[in-house]
Amino acid sequence: MELSVRIKFSLSRKLSGYELPAISKWQNVVSNFKKNITPKMKKTLTLLIITILFCSFNIENHKKSILKNRESIVVKIDTILTVEIGGVKQFVEIKTDDSTRPVLLFLSGGPGGSMMNSASKYTNKLKDKFTIVQWDQRGAGKTLELNPSPIQPSVVQMENDTYEVIQFISKKLKKKKIYLAGCSWGNILGFYIVEKHPEVLHSYLAINPVVSQMASEKLLLIRLKEVYENNEIALKELSTVKIPFERAEDLFFIRKWLFDMDGKDYAIKDNFKDFFLEWTKTWFPVWQEVMNINLPKTLIEVKCPVYFFVGKDDIQTSTKITKEYFEKMKTPKKDLYLFEYSKHSIQESEPEKFQNIIIENILSKNTID
Repeated sequence: MELSVRIKFSLSRKLSGYELPAISKWQNVVSNFKKNITPKMKKTLTLLIITILFCSFNIENHKKSILKNRESIVVKIDTILTVEIGGVKQFVEIKTDDSTRPVLLFLSGGPGGSMMNSASKYTNKLKDKFTIVQWDQRGAGKTLELNPSPIQPSVVQMENDTYEVIQFISKKLKKKKIYLAGCSWGNILGFYIVEKHPEVLHSYLAINPVVSQMASEKLLLIRLKEVYENNEIALKELSTVKIPFERAEDLFFIRKWLFDMDGKDYAIKDNFKDFFLEWTKTWFPVWQEVMNINLPKTLIEVKCPVYFFVGKDDIQTSTKITKEYFEKMKTPKKDLYLFEYSKHSIQESEPEKFQNIIIENILSKNTID
């Protein structure tokens, strides 16, 4: 093995007060070294260099292995965090027995709704397969109790909040992608992520989705007038409703009689009207924005799997409209699951079927990081 040594230096430069020797002197040293080195010495030097390189490679690999193992250490988490999102402290709940599991984030219905208190009913099986994350959006639940939104909420602001929350969760739990589930209004936020940031999703779960609410509210109004054709009070109130909604009472009357038809006795009581109209002070402007969203016209082709969960008899967010949208949508993977015994909020009316579908049909078909 040829061994060469190159030495660069300046004749006039001194190092620690010592005058460097002339080039010729160094050339003699190198020349003598080459002449005197034996084959055995060359072999020894070669083995030494190989050993040093091999050890360095192994050390580097060991470091990488340690880092990887640290990331995969099983950690149990049961916590509620307050996170600065969009200028507001917002509550994020994380529950898991194993932090290496894939993340499933729920986007609550509403707007202004919270799913934290009822989550155990429809996550008792999911929690064994996922890290479950719940989020109280601005103006909802614990977030509202802590601090009201300093500005009037808007669809755009809530969409930006959603992306910030996903970024926070992904960083906190060291995930490149998550599963995202939107419930009713939560689909306004969820489909925004599907459209603008599909790279952060394994797949999207659209539960009783708001797809084209203007068309859905029109179908709902027609249905309610048919059901209450012999109820003078109901028919009088429903006859005043204009779509698109012009006043908060338009939305109130249509929800009042929808909930009454669903057997919710509180809907015709005065305190419900007071509660609902108080809610509209914050959320009626947002719902007017929602009425202008028409996904069948604006979002047909998406870049992540999308799975629809719909109640057979849902007329609040029309199952008919959702089915038509499903047929038009172009995605890498898609499916629609019909819940025979449900209207709206299928995750609460048929929680076993809801969870089994996610675990057996969706989790098993999508890549986990």
